[in-house]
Amino acid sequence: MSSYVDLTMVAFDQIRGQSKAKRLLGRALAGSRLSHAYLFSGPTGVGKATMAAAVADILLCESQQGDQPCGVCPGCAKMLSGNHPDYIRITPQGAAIKIDQIRALKEALVFSPFENGYRVIVLEDVHTMRREAGNSLLKLLEEPPPNNIFILIGSSAEALLSTIVSRCQVVPFFSLPLADAAKVITSQCPELEAENALMLAALADGCPGQALSLETEGLFEIYTRFVDRLRQPYPNEAVRVENALAFAGEISVLKEALPVLLRLFRLFFKEVMMVRVGGKNEQSCSPEVAAVRELWNLNQLSAKITAVDLAEKALTRNCNRGLVCEVLMLDLL
Repeated sequence: MSSYVDLTMVAFDQIRGQSKAKRLLGRALAGSRLSHAYLFSGPTGVGKATMAAAVADILLCESQQGDQPCGVCPGCAKMLSGNHPDYIRITPQGAAIKIDQIRALKEALVFSPFENGYRVIVLEDVHTMRREAGNSLLKLLEEPPPNNIFILIGSSAEALLSTIVSRCQVVPFFSLPLADAAKVITSQCPELEAENALMLAALADGCPGQALSLETEGLFEIYTRFVDRLRQPYPNEAVRVENALAFAGEISVLKEALPVLLRLFRLFFKEVMMVRVGGKNEQSCSPEVAAVRELWNLNQLSAKITAVDLAEKALTRNCNRGLVCEVLMLDLL
């Protein structure tokens, strides 16, 4: 188990999108018709954990008004300090939530909530649980101790035991509109240009949490250096090959970010192609595209897009990442 780590309070009206989830939970909180267990199900990075924290803030506030924690009562002070005894947060140990974590949770729930109100238990990434841990959690959900609210967070209800899902009220979460996702991204990374934030939101399919995790890997910095290398003149073929292989070695160590980087490369060359055929106004294209739009003809651009496609297919077949990146960079650079 782990303690509360997000030392800020987020009200419902500050969470972008997820109107259905906010409506369902708002009604339950306002009418005190809370289920003993909820399953927040949806893509990674769309606000499920933020919503769970917001619900916990409301339930553990001693003077809340509707869906707003007061922020100043003893309960809120404990939440803000990360030391509320009635907030339990469980995250995977390594790749999965382990049976020992569920056993420790059972021991903790033997006692009533300390503050004579609710106890909130948030279990993140419940789709990682093995059957043994899932069956142990199921027993808790079948006979829940009084005044305990469980919030399970997972990417898909299908990955859970059907018996667990049946004992929860499922609250669906969805990808955000790209404009909203981009606003979340820029609020966390104000140094990121609006155009890049929108592109990152599109690459992450409207999941700002995923986009932010990619940004922390320096994705756009790598992308910018790639474009710079495209424009860079080389004195001879040997130097060009040396630079291409060096860059290939750098990107081959990327993990989840590598497929997204390849999608960025494809979008870049497609935008250049759109400008070349007149499908996009030169004044509206990105500075990177404007700088290189005359370097290749349509056949060359098509070949580069095909090279990216082939690299993506090779990665899905678990081909050697280093070799895939070397071939790709020799084609693109």
